[in-house]
Amino acid sequence: MVITGLIIIILIVLLGPFLNKKVEHNLEAFLFLMGLLSVLVSGMLSLELVEEALIEPIKITLAVLAAGIVFQYARKHIRKSVGKILKAMPVWLFVFLMVVILGLISSVITAIIAALVLVEIISVMEMDKETETDFTVIACFSIGLGAALTPIGEPLSTIFVAKLKGVPGVDFWYPAKLLGKFIVPGVIVLGAIAAFFHGRKSSGGLTAAEKHETFKDVFIRALKVYVFVMALILLGSGFKPVIDAYIVNLDSRVLYWVNIVSAVLDNATLTAAEISPAMTQKQIQGVLMGLLVAGGMLIPGNIPNIISAGKLKITSRAWAKLGVPLGLVMMMAYYVVLFFL
Repeated sequence: MVITGLIIIILIVLLGPFLNKKVEHNLEAFLFLMGLLSVLVSGMLSLELVEEALIEPIKITLAVLAAGIVFQYARKHIRKSVGKILKAMPVWLFVFLMVVILGLISSVITAIIAALVLVEIISVMEMDKETETDFTVIACFSIGLGAALTPIGEPLSTIFVAKLKGVPGVDFWYPAKLLGKFIVPGVIVLGAIAAFFHGRKSSGGLTAAEKHETFKDVFIRALKVYVFVMALILLGSGFKPVIDAYIVNLDSRVLYWVNIVSAVLDNATLTAAEISPAMTQKQIQGVLMGLLVAGGMLIPGNIPNIISAGKLKITSRAWAKLGVPLGLVMMMAYYVVLFFL
């Protein structure tokens, strides 16, 4: 009954934003309710979990809030600088460089701040909505991948380094040494793909990102991120019985594809459940790359996704239109590279 209930919940999480506009427009609250329901069904609700769910999102929320406030003052300078660059550089080259640079520096400035910079850049470019959405999805794939190169880029890399603490060679640069040969080429390829989506420009008016944002909007976004992260913690804990019973002991090639669930679940929580010092390097690479790529497929899969989608008014359906096929192609490409080359 528990397993059946959890399967029903994950189906609701997957389909809800596509079938109901109210759910889509209140994604954070919806995921929180589903997360709470999952821990009740699985019997995982505890004081320790409540404490973790309340405290863990604070750092990320403060980072989003601080970055939002800074960008309120720096926005004009960013827009002016981008405008000058666009006059001196072909748009396709600028798009390529932005996807690559933001992807790689996200490991230093964090994925959240990279996403906020992305939105400000997009606001200057005046692309039509479809092109804007495509560019955003591709760039968020790049940010999600690149942020894993250091433990400070995103929670996934922080947790997996902590899980392997004490293993010889595991240090600050271990994620880059372990995953860099997969991530860096992937980020460059994503930049090349994005360059093909630059051509169509809007005929006039403002994109969603260009509308004036107030400090109230900044605080509301930070609150939404807090609820979002809390929801992912609850969802990850709620599904822990299923992960422990059916996923952790799977062959790494099967686990790679099972980790496609990180499109809607917290990949940091899955990392904590799946990564073990007993694993081989190849197994660890397979697990992490599956989680990282799948995280870009849908809006709930990564914090940069939800920040960008929220500010640019990108719907779940519009995101999935490119995110799912692009993610599946990347999953297949990395599967061949990881397990057959």
